[in-house]
Amino acid sequence: MAAMRSKPAILAATVSLIEAGGFDAVTISAVAKEAGVTRQTVYSNVGTLEDLVSEAMIGVATESLAEVREVTAATRTARAFVVELIVASRRVVRERPVLARLLVPDAGNPVFDRDMMARALPVARATLAPITERSPGLVRHLDEIAEVVVRLALSVLMFDSAAVRSDEDLRSFLERWLGESVTLLDT
Repeated sequence: MAAMRSKPAILAATVSLIEAGGFDAVTISAVAKEAGVTRQTVYSNVGTLEDLVSEAMIGVATESLAEVREVTAATRTARAFVVELIVASRRVVRERPVLARLLVPDAGNPVFDRDMMARALPVARATLAPITERSPGLVRHLDEIAEVVVRLALSVLMFDSAAVRSDEDLRSFLERWLGESVTLLDT
């Protein structure tokens, strides 16, 4: 029973350590100390260090994705969905320091390993699936759209500029530049 109560503290400690020092800062000992539990309690709750980091990040990502889905649910077109998905995603990353750490290329960061796209594309496809309700003809293009959106979203998240600093500036930029290049999204 005590182990069950410890798990939220262990996951919160993991997130806190990632925020403060990146993925390299997360060790079983550091998490145990931060959570106020023993190393054995950490191992009993999560198994390996990779499992621990993965579970903590999945928890944050799941909460964040729910916020993004609330925003995108109100869109009427596929293009508006993609624009709001990127704008809301950037806002969520800015509000959650642990997600921002995913954009720092340090050791142990899963975004910067060679299998990242293989892991990201299924999530992107699932996230983008509602565009096929808005434009049923997009079903056959969903894989390609997911590939482009992941790459575009990562560039927006990683490379900020004065031209797109505010949500409204980013929204206008995306609407303007996605206009011609993704007329497919309006079909």
